[in-house]
Amino acid sequence: MTLGDRLGLTDAQERTVARALQLLLAVLFVVGVATLNAELAVSAGLALCVTLLPALLRREYGYSMDAGLVCWIAVAMVLHTAGALTLYEWFQWYDEVTHTVSATLVAGIGYAAFRALELHSDEIDVPPTFRAAFIVVFVLAAGLLWEVLEFTFGGLVTVYGIDDIVTDLVFNAVGAAIVAIWGTGYVTDLVGFFRGRLRSRDG
Repeated sequence: MTLGDRLGLTDAQERTVARALQLLLAVLFVVGVATLNAELAVSAGLALCVTLLPALLRREYGYSMDAGLVCWIAVAMVLHTAGALTLYEWFQWYDEVTHTVSATLVAGIGYAAFRALELHSDEIDVPPTFRAAFIVVFVLAAGLLWEVLEFTFGGLVTVYGIDDIVTDLVFNAVGAAIVAIWGTGYVTDLVGFFRGRLRSRDG
């Protein structure tokens, strides 16, 4: 079952949702530029670019990503970008929700790449338990890298301190656990795409 099937929406409806979220990101980018809010403009601009990756994959490689996954990406990007509108300061739970959703996205992509490599190579045979552990470790490593980047570009993004970093990592782990336990089946098509790219490279 794909994520699109689980959402219970048609492909057309899901793509409409994704386009609406992309439009919202574009509006936030314009608002950030117009108000000289560098954090909002940079966040919205980068997030919008990320949401365009499925279209790029379709054009360059002929891979049509499940519309549910496209929505998943767009929702994660919008949540993160909207935080620049002081939502992180207003609501503690908003930061926790955002990190959990973003972590599920990172976990899904990391798992898909790892599983594709495992299926591609006859020398790699990983037990399911280790796959779950890999997802959590991968997300935590990506989260640590993100925190380092936030400190590096402290002039463009707001840094809230050590306590916030610990909280972020905890909810990153929650998102990773959600995918490890329930979500790996939703990225099966992405696994197939990555495996196909590995075969193409070998060929």
